[in-house]
Formats: sequence, structure tokens, C-alpha cells
Amino acid sequence: MTTLDLPPVAASGPAGGPAPTAPTAPAAPTASAPGAARPEKKLRIGGVTRDDVLTLAGATAGSLALDWVLYERVLPFSGAFGFLVCWYLLFLAGYYLLGRLQWNPMTVRDRLVGVVAWSSGLLVVALIADQIGYVASRGWEAAQHLNFFTESMEHTGPLDPLTSGGALNAIVGSLEQLGLATLFAVPLGIAAAVFMSEVGGRMSRPVRTLVEAMTALPSIVAGLFILGVVIITFGFEKSGFAASLALTVMMMPIVTRAAEVVIRLVPGTLREASYALGGSQWRTVWNVVLPTARPGLVTAVVLGMARGVGETSPVLLTSGFTSQFNGNPFEGHQVSLPLYIWNYVKQPYDGMIARGFAAGLTLMGVVLVLFVTARVVGGRRPGQLTRGQKRRIDREARRLEAAAVGAAARPYPLRPRAQQ
Repeated sequence: MTTLDLPPVAASGPAGGPAPTAPTAPAAPTASAPGAARPEKKLRIGGVTRDDVLTLAGATAGSLALDWVLYERVLPFSGAFGFLVCWYLLFLAGYYLLGRLQWNPMTVRDRLVGVVAWSSGLLVVALIADQIGYVASRGWEAAQHLNFFTESMEHTGPLDPLTSGGALNAIVGSLEQLGLATLFAVPLGIAAAVFMSEVGGRMSRPVRTLVEAMTALPSIVAGLFILGVVIITFGFEKSGFAASLALTVMMMPIVTRAAEVVIRLVPGTLREASYALGGSQWRTVWNVVLPTARPGLVTAVVLGMARGVGETSPVLLTSGFTSQFNGNPFEGHQVSLPLYIWNYVKQPYDGMIARGFAAGLTLMGVVLVLFVTARVVGGRRPGQLTRGQKRRIDREARRLEAAAVGAAARPYPLRPRAQQ
């Protein structure tokens, strides 16, 4: 006899319905249950942990001690440079070995590359700080006197104290030559960049090749070119104008390459919108592309100026040297800061050497100002509005909104009914 599996019958309650059941709380998860929920572990993304610091400190101290033992007790090596290089290589090896004891291979490689990048950056910063500190320490004795910036060396001899003479003629000469070179290089460079990026054609590739070749052109070749063509062939004398032409040869490829990159960053939709509205290619470039790329173009110009202001070889061959003040770049020899430095640091007199280093400190200040200007002005993306432009747009929007509200609140004039 077979039995049928029937569903269980619920017990009836007082009114014949199903019996009420008390709510049961869910069972607390136990550690032994296979599906038990575990507390979440907080993941740390980025940052520096205690293990990183201890590993770095241990690798640094251990490599320094091992390097000292090798240099002073075992190997017949000597010299500070070799000691530092050997210390760095031992540090990388020690950091890798200590990392393998606690991290997986991928993490070790990632952190080792990070250490190499950070140490390389710190090395570059240390070298720059060392150069600035050395020049400042040698030139501060002369730069602290006001006469260094207000007088020339016309009436100053090699044995005169530092309270006499200065570099006013070199400062004025550098500014005038840089201004003329900028006046010549910027229109040519931007025009070449517009031609390569907007016009194109069969000649764009030869022009780009020429610009790239001029970027790697040695500065002495630019000076020789102006010396041979302008001074010897055409008979011009050495002057600030000839030096500015040589600086133009050096600045123009820098401006062209940077301007081309910036112009290519302008969105193509802006050009398409201009063409759709009936604008020609010339009006599109002049009214849309160049205003949009203005911050980047300013950066390109400032970078070219920073490159040209420190050139010595072209100026040495084309401007001539004089200790007198000459404010006319088109007539007579005119000295600049690089030429002033080159001439005075090789003198056997301490006062002249101090003046040369003070001129170098001044030149470094000029270059720093130019690079900070490029960073501040060119920090915006192409087409990004400045704060002043945003304020003007906000004021105009508020003015239009107030005018619209006033027009809405003004009652409409009642027109007289038409006479029957």
C-alpha cells in the first residue's frame, strides 16, 4: 500500500483561521558557517604607509653603510662622485630586496619605479638649487649695491671697488635685443604655425622639416649665418640689431613648434561652426582659431623669449663688446647680459668676477620672470575664459536679466477703442 505525500495542514486559530506565528529574528551568523558575512576591510589607495617609510629608511641606511665599507675598507676606489653613484645603485638593490620580503613582485616593481622617479626629480631640483646658490653666493657681493643696476662700466677700472660701475648697459642691451628679436620672430613663427596646421598642402611637409631642423640648430651656427650674410656680405656693422637677427633665428623655431601644437588643440567643431555660418578660412583663423588659442600662443612667445635672452654665441659674433652705455641698437657695439658675463668672469680680478656673477644672477631672475609669466598666462586650456572675461559675462547677464524683469513689470499702454 502506497502513501501519498500531502502538504501539512496548518493548525486552526481561535476563529478557524490559521494559527498566528510569532516573528522569528534572523539567526546570527557564526564563524563556522560557510556563507557567514565577514566585516569589510578598508582598502587604502595611494598615500604613504609605515611600511613604505621603514623600507625606504632601511634601504637608505643599509646601502650607505655597505657603500662606506666598500669604499673605505675593501675596494681601492675614491672620489665623491663614485661614492654617490655606488650608494644610489646599492640603495635601489636594497630597496628591491626588502620589498620582495613583504610585497608581491608587481607591487615591488611599481614602488621601485616610483622611487626612481622621485629620486630623479629630487636630483634635478638639487642641481638647480646648487647652481642658483653658487651663482648667488659669488655675485651677491656686487648685486647688493644699487649702482650695479644704475651705472655702466664706462668710468670703472678693474681695480675699482664694487661701489663703482655696474651692468646697466648690459641690461638695457639685452632688453632691446630681446624686444627686436621678439618683434621679428613672433609674426613669422605664428604665420608658419598657421600655415602648417590650417593651410597645409604640398609645402607643409618641407616647412615642418625645416622648422624641426632649425630647432636643433647650434646657436653658434645662427651667429655665423648673420655674421656672414648681414655683416660681411651686406656691410652692416656689429650692433644690437645684428644680434637681434641672430636671436630671431634661434627663437623662431621654438615659437613655431609651440604655436603649432596649441593651434592643433583648438576643437574642430569651432572651425566647422564658423564655416557653417559662412565664414571664410581666413576669417575663421583670424576670428576663431587664434583668439581661442591665445593663452597657448602667449606661452609659446614667452618660452621663445626665455630661450633667446640667454644665448651667448650669436651675440658674441654679431653685437660686439663695449663698456659704454649705448641705447641705440642700430648703431655701434652694444653689450648684453650673456656677453657681459662671458667677458668679466674670465678676468683675473675679483671685482670683475663678482660683477660677472651678479650679471648672471640678474639674467637668472629675468628668465625666472619669463617662465613664471608663461606658467600663469598659459595655464588655461584653449578657449577657457579668464576671470575678467567671466566677470564681464556675469555682469552682462545680470544687466540683461534686470532689463527683462523691468520690461515684464512695466504696464502695457492701453490702446483707444476704435470709434464706432
